Amino acid sequence: MVVLKNKFDLDELIKGDYVLVDFYADWCGPCKAIEPIIDTLESEVEGLQVVKVDTDRFMSLARDYHIITVPNLKIFSRGKIVKEKTGIMTKDEIMDFIKVE
Repeated sequence: MVVLKNKFDLDELIKGDYVLVDFYADWCGPCKAIEPIIDTLESEVEGLQVVKVDTDRFMSLARDYHIITVPNLKIFSRGKIVKEKTGIMTKDEIMDFIKVE
């Protein structure tokens, strides 16, 4: 898992085949609730890369990706958004969401 440190790194990170970007905020209760699930996904899902983006720290990225509500999960493939979902989710809902179709 990568916690974004530089906004310019996101462009490179999302070029992978299967990248989950978790847009979150430290003050967000639902973000905290799904954090333990998100933190284990790379070890549970083969080929998945997880990137965490703090929307308070990277407000311009949040604006660029139209993040209005957190948590906001987006799956990228080769730089393109292929799926997105917002709000609190159970582990089963997250696992269903990240399935490759």
